[in-house]
Amino acid sequence: MKFKLNKIEHNIGIFMILIMLLPNLNVHAQRIITLPQAIQNGIANKKNISAGKLDANISNLQTQAMYRKYWPQVSAEYTYMYNPILQTSILPIGIFNPNYPIDATKSVQFGTKWTQSAGLIALQPLINVSIQKQIHEAKLKERIAVLSQEQTEYELAYNIAQTYIDIYLQEAKIKSCIADTGRTYVSYKLLKNKFDEKRLLKSDLNTSKVNHNNTVQSLSDGISQLIEDKVYLLFLMGTTDMDKWDFEIDTLFTTNYSISPKVMPIQIDQLPEMQQLTLQSQLTHLQVNSEKSKHIPTVNFKGYLGANQYTNVFNPLAANSWFGLSYLGLDVMVPLLFGENLKNKTQQLKLQSKQYELQKENKTLQYTKDLITANLQIENIKTQLVTQKENITLLSESIAIFQARVEEGQESTSNLNLEEANLQALEAKYETSKKQLWVHWLDYLKASGQLSILWK
Repeated sequence: MKFKLNKIEHNIGIFMILIMLLPNLNVHAQRIITLPQAIQNGIANKKNISAGKLDANISNLQTQAMYRKYWPQVSAEYTYMYNPILQTSILPIGIFNPNYPIDATKSVQFGTKWTQSAGLIALQPLINVSIQKQIHEAKLKERIAVLSQEQTEYELAYNIAQTYIDIYLQEAKIKSCIADTGRTYVSYKLLKNKFDEKRLLKSDLNTSKVNHNNTVQSLSDGISQLIEDKVYLLFLMGTTDMDKWDFEIDTLFTTNYSISPKVMPIQIDQLPEMQQLTLQSQLTHLQVNSEKSKHIPTVNFKGYLGANQYTNVFNPLAANSWFGLSYLGLDVMVPLLFGENLKNKTQQLKLQSKQYELQKENKTLQYTKDLITANLQIENIKTQLVTQKENITLLSESIAIFQARVEEGQESTSNLNLEEANLQALEAKYETSKKQLWVHWLDYLKASGQLSILWK
């Protein structure tokens, strides 16, 4: 009897592989993608990652542009004006002409109806504290942009690792489903023979068929989910050919990692998100200093070289009407009023700094909570898996015994159907527990700043 059952199981296993796998898998896998390779490809090719790198490059260019504010500023100036009312001044003509009384005066109009001027103005900053403050701000913003990019890469690596593990677990689940399908088919055929011999109720046969149908559907669902997970992994890797899901993963990757919380020292403060909050708080302090620096005098070297034209008729090219003009000197500006409330602006920036500090404290507590929770879950699920694995082994042995006893007419079919259903439920729970174990391990790595061990 045992030989007969083993032969049936062997034939059914081959049959289910051919029937269920070949219609869904169009070609054999030709390449193996490792977990580090998947993460590195995602970081290199994902479009949102590339866009984030451009943000960092833009910030760098903005920083470089700030240094140009120390360079000389040269501009060309040209004006052409019509003066309908000329300026009138009073001249003491008595002082210049003895023919008039000493206190005699006369009104005189100065200028001409038409004037134009053209020249170059050069300005060289000598003392301007605000420029240095702006450069410091730009450098800090550049570092924040880089950290934002690193955080995006960190999140992407987590999603890729999670999907990669899903594929690994899904493949293991499919192998289990194939075995389940063969086992339930054996049970169904045993009961079908008894039913044909009119030694079994139709309801018991139906229950056995339902159990078998459930395992067949689980196998089909598993294959469909595997393909979906592979397509999603290609998407996360930035692959343009989504239909090239005919690849294999490195099923031995689990031997490279130990699911243990004690991988290396916890590095919460080194997480890009935490560093970003720290720099954002520092940035607001710099901005406070920048606001205060607006009241500091600025000193510039200023020069002008040009000419003016004066005519009473419209004639831009009139001869002998242009007169040169130039000057060199220091330009000192002492800001008095800006039209802004400096105290209010400073208070806003200080409140923003406090916000970032509180957010960082909250994130630290959250990551600490996540670490403790993940650690507890890992240890608990490890215990569950040992128990569930043992129970699956025991139930599988019991079902084999039930099958033999049913064949010999020494056991009721209802007990066999019940054990089949119990085993299916237990195996589903076991697969869920395995996935949860890996997810909690990834959560621990992510919260402790150790996720980079997966690809570096």
